[in-house]
Amino acid sequence: MRFKLISSPLQGFTDFRFRNTFNKYFGGIDSFYAPYIRLDGKLEVKPAYERDILPDNNKNVEVIPQIMTKDADAFLFVARFVKNLGYKELNWNLGCPYPMVTKKGLGSGLIKNPAKIDKILYKVFEESDIKVSVKMRLGYDSSEEIFQVLPILNKYPLESIAIHPRIGKQLYKGRVDLDAFQRCIESTAHVLLYNGDITDVTHFNKLAERFPAINHWMIGRGLIADPFLPLMIKNNIATFPEDRVEIFGKFHDALFYEYSQALSGPSHLMMKMLLFWEYFSTAFHNSPKGLKKIKKAKTINAYHEAVKEILDRERG
Repeated sequence: MRFKLISSPLQGFTDFRFRNTFNKYFGGIDSFYAPYIRLDGKLEVKPAYERDILPDNNKNVEVIPQIMTKDADAFLFVARFVKNLGYKELNWNLGCPYPMVTKKGLGSGLIKNPAKIDKILYKVFEESDIKVSVKMRLGYDSSEEIFQVLPILNKYPLESIAIHPRIGKQLYKGRVDLDAFQRCIESTAHVLLYNGDITDVTHFNKLAERFPAINHWMIGRGLIADPFLPLMIKNNIATFPEDRVEIFGKFHDALFYEYSQALSGPSHLMMKMLLFWEYFSTAFHNSPKGLKKIKKAKTINAYHEAVKEILDRERG
């Protein structure tokens, strides 16, 4: 079976430094959705957003920029901006579940307003020729909300719709609603991407068997927790390579170096790496003690000692 694996955008994690380092040591991802661009009321793209999608910073990876907005003019401004950088597609984030976003009617909070979605898409397709894709959830309050939106999306020539089969209020808790996702397949002719809880090869194969019509799969938190996963899925191999710890160690050190060049001071750097380790540690046996040491580390040397303990324990 031929299929594509796409990296879901995780704000604060899957920036160009991570994408490039991941691609160098692991691979398996066909394209990366970049973390969203948000204008915050001004028609101006912040330097950090621009830096993340600059072609020179993404030479060996395929990237699709993403926007979070509820304003057609902001959408069009960012569309022109990314087109000037050479991008042909812009993804619209209708999936973010976090209250600080949804309370402003953004992300999955906008799914409750189908008329506004329609109005924005109408203007974007009238005034721009950029390709548009959508990443969304089943709704915010109810999984029925998406079935009010899909007929609107069907009016437009979208590139694809990525669906995470949870509602916004769930955040990442509770079970995904696979029955609702099946209804989505039956309710649109658009290319659909499945996104949600792909954490190992066995589970991926079960999803692929249940949804044979889907050949685009999106991996989010599972990719951070286990960067070997995409290539293992591609090769249908459920066991890690023998030199797993060595490969991961080189990846970690390269990632650490990349962020050490971008962040000011050891405390910011260790905090950044701790966020990654909250995911990384779930793929290692007997890691709680080492993770606790990472959290307590006050110096770079203490941090590296804690990482070494985790890796040494994994070697056995």
